[in-house]
Amino acid sequence: MRYFFHIGYLGTHYHGWQKHPDGMSVQQVLEDCLSQVFKKPTYITGCGRTDAQVHASQFFFHLDVEAAWDFDLLFRMNNILPDDISVFDILPMEGLPHARFDAIERSYDYFIHTYKDPFLSNFSSMYLVANWDIASMQRAAGLLLNYTDYHAFCKMPGRNEHTICNISEAKIYTDSTGDKLRFRISANRFLGRMVRIITGKLIEIGTGKLSVDEFEAHLINPQLPQLIKPAYPQGLYLSKIKYPYLDAPTRSDFTQMLSGCANGWVSNS
Repeated sequence: MRYFFHIGYLGTHYHGWQKHPDGMSVQQVLEDCLSQVFKKPTYITGCGRTDAQVHASQFFFHLDVEAAWDFDLLFRMNNILPDDISVFDILPMEGLPHARFDAIERSYDYFIHTYKDPFLSNFSSMYLVANWDIASMQRAAGLLLNYTDYHAFCKMPGRNEHTICNISEAKIYTDSTGDKLRFRISANRFLGRMVRIITGKLIEIGTGKLSVDEFEAHLINPQLPQLIKPAYPQGLYLSKIKYPYLDAPTRSDFTQMLSGCANGWVSNS
C-alpha cells in the first residue's frame, strides 16, 4: 500500500531535504521518526529536493507499507518530530503513484524584506535597498516564459540529462508599503539552485547592476559565460506541488501571512 504524506518544514537547521553526509536532512529526521514508530527501518521518497536552509510550505513524500496501521500515525509523528517539521495529512493512494515523478508543476516563492527585522531574519532574505527597479525586474521575469533552456541558470548543469524547463508563471509582487518583495515562479521542473540563481539575477536587475538585455542574453545563448551568485537561501520556499490526481491547498497559515494574504500584494505587471 502506498501513502502520500503532506508536510511542511522550516529548513533553517537542515542541510536540505535529501539525506546528506555532511549534516542532518529533513528526510533523515522523517525516516528516523517513522522507523521509531514502526519499529523497523523505514524509507521514504520525496517530491524533490531543497537546498540547505531552504523551506517548504508544501512538500509530499510517499511511503510503502505492507498493511495499514491501526493507530493515529499523524498524531504520533507530530508528537515525535521537532517543531520545525509538521505532517499535515496522510493520504492513501490507489496504485503506485510517485511523489517525485508524477508531479506536473512545482511553485516557489522567494521573500525579500528591505529593512532589518529580527522577526523575519530566518523566514525572508534581507536586502537593504531603498529603491528597487520593480518594472525592470518584472520585465525580466516575464521573459522567462519565452524560453525553455535554463543551462545558464543551473549551478551544475552537467549533472542533468537536459536543462529544459517549462516555466508557466514568473511574477514580482510588492506589498502596499514597497518594503517587501516576493518572486513567484512555477514550472514543470527546476534545476539545481535554479530559483536562487534567477532570483539573484533579478536582484541585480532591481538594483541596477544588470540590465534586462544582459539577462535575456543568457536565455538566448545558455552557454554564454557569466558570474553566478545565488540569492540567499532563507528567503526561498517550495510552496506548491501539483499532481494530475492531487491539488491540495497549502496548510500553513504563517506562509499565507508572509505571502501577504492579509495585507495584499500587488503584481507590477
